[in-house]
Amino acid sequence: MIGLDDETTDVLVLGIGNILWADEGFGPRAVEAFHREYQPRDGVHVADGGTLGLYLTNLITATKKLIVVDCVDFKEAPGFMKVIRGEELQVWSSTKISPHQNGFNDMLATAMLLGHELEKITVVGVQPNVLDDYGGGLTPLLEECLPKAVELVAQELADWGFPVTKRAPGEVVEPLMAECVEVDRYVSERPSQDVACRDGDERFMTRAAGEAVVDPDVPSMRS
Repeated sequence: MIGLDDETTDVLVLGIGNILWADEGFGPRAVEAFHREYQPRDGVHVADGGTLGLYLTNLITATKKLIVVDCVDFKEAPGFMKVIRGEELQVWSSTKISPHQNGFNDMLATAMLLGHELEKITVVGVQPNVLDDYGGGLTPLLEECLPKAVELVAQELADWGFPVTKRAPGEVVEPLMAECVEVDRYVSERPSQDVACRDGDERFMTRAAGEAVVDPDVPSMRS
């Protein structure tokens, strides 16, 4: 659920990060959990922004207020969580938590160049634990942080005049993400380590960088 179909909204709740790299997916998983926990309400749109970067500009220019959930390098212990606003946002917007993350500050600057400036912006940030587990879900430590992040988002919405109501127990909820990457299926169907290398392609990790490999079954280009 990425688009707004060109409609404007009062508040956008946006999770950003890459679910392919363990705790870097905290933002998308947090908004996924928020979507499961709370009913939709007028004026509030919830979206998984993933790693779309500048492709999210239309979402930003279509909202007045923004709440982002993301990994932040607070230089604190893993699992440390904080709500940041105002000048503190510089710590978040100017720092890339990993090479896989797009610079969100670039997107905000683009929105401003298009003549749109947000009325309010808040970030619910968490210090990640593991970022280099390719294909992995959140570590247990950050999984435990999800309920707190969800409640911090709900509290911020209430403070802004947009209180949300919890869903009824057992309510069937339409997935926020594509079904194949919904958290339960994504984690339960992960291939074993024997099948899927966790930190890269082992064919390129078993020899020194730059070392040539000659396959006797493949004719040489120099012959």
